[in-house]
Amino acid sequence: MTPETGNKQKLESFFKEEYNTLKGYVGSRLKASASRDPEDIIQDVAYNLFASADGYGPISNVAAFVYRSIKNKIIDTMRKGGRLSEERLPSSDDPDQWMEFAELFYGNETSAYSEKMVSSLKEAMLGLNPADHDILMAVDFEGYSYKEISEETGKPEGTLMSRRHRALGKLNKLLIEIKNKEN
Repeated sequence: MTPETGNKQKLESFFKEEYNTLKGYVGSRLKASASRDPEDIIQDVAYNLFASADGYGPISNVAAFVYRSIKNKIIDTMRKGGRLSEERLPSSDDPDQWMEFAELFYGNETSAYSEKMVSSLKEAMLGLNPADHDILMAVDFEGYSYKEISEETGKPEGTLMSRRHRALGKLNKLLIEIKNKEN
């Protein structure tokens, strides 16, 4: 069996077994609308994955591969739909999202982040006021540009940049307080 054939079989099996779970995952992150519902997103991702399966090396972790593809499609859908203020992508209960945010925040490419670092970051983020929390999540976690946020909220880009800078300062202060409390 070639890797490409194996990929298609793995993907087919995964989608058959996990379709309802995938639908729940998408639905929890993106409210259904007239133009896009969870099944549309899953179908788009499945089509693209099957169409490109020959171009991938062997897929060892099908679940992670599919969920990453779905997450990227959700982000694309939210950006194209201009729905930043209506919906929030991050789930405070998703450890993978917090690990990615820790990687972005701490800026180290080794991906060797401890659960303690992620936990501290999560605690500090929850300690921020909603405006500071939202700007950091939108820019640093969800990947929105200042221009996109400005268009959606009507606030000038410079104001958003200043708000993010102050929010990062507050976040760093909270992280230091958490670290001192632990020692």
